[in-house]
Amino acid sequence: MVKTKKVLNKAAFTLMELIFAIIIISIAIVSLPLMIQINADGVEKSIVQEAIFAASAELMGATSYYWDARSIEESAISHLSRVIDVGGDCNPITRQRVGHVGRRCLDSSVAAGVNYYSANATLGLNSTVHTAQNMFDNSAAQAAGYKQQYQSIMEINIATFTDIAALNNDVKELTLSVIDPNDATKTLTSLRIYCANIGEVEYYKRRF
Repeated sequence: MVKTKKVLNKAAFTLMELIFAIIIISIAIVSLPLMIQINADGVEKSIVQEAIFAASAELMGATSYYWDARSIEESAISHLSRVIDVGGDCNPITRQRVGHVGRRCLDSSVAAGVNYYSANATLGLNSTVHTAQNMFDNSAAQAAGYKQQYQSIMEINIATFTDIAALNNDVKELTLSVIDPNDATKTLTSLRIYCANIGEVEYYKRRF
């Protein structure tokens, strides 16, 4: 003999399940604007991070130039960047500044206090100065995966250090500002780097 069991029909949702479903949907709807805001903030921060990388690369490239157009002797064969006697503080006998080892100043008669941050805008470090312009072409931006085409502004000024104000003439301050190409008044990031009048180390010479 087979025993039968009657199963009562169950409603699709109980009242408790309906309440929980309403609460969960409400939380999701309330949280949606916050999730969108967090996502937008993440995109904005990634754009700033991209701008920092691009600015750093341009600054590193700028510092590879000669400190000044006068940093190289016209008759020099090595084309190494030399120390300029900007403040008249090079020793007249050794032609070296204080702290310099093996780096001689050019045989120049530069007046004390002269600064070269704007002496020549076509050669040397000063040639990197520019107004707002694209940091790279569109093909390079797309290949590198940048989110947009950034623009930069390069400025060079006298470095201002309150504790060594007398030595400011031998230090240039480079400021690179990355701006939004769609809004010239919006600066995404601004980086500074300093370049000193210390010349370059000469190539190794083997003596037999």
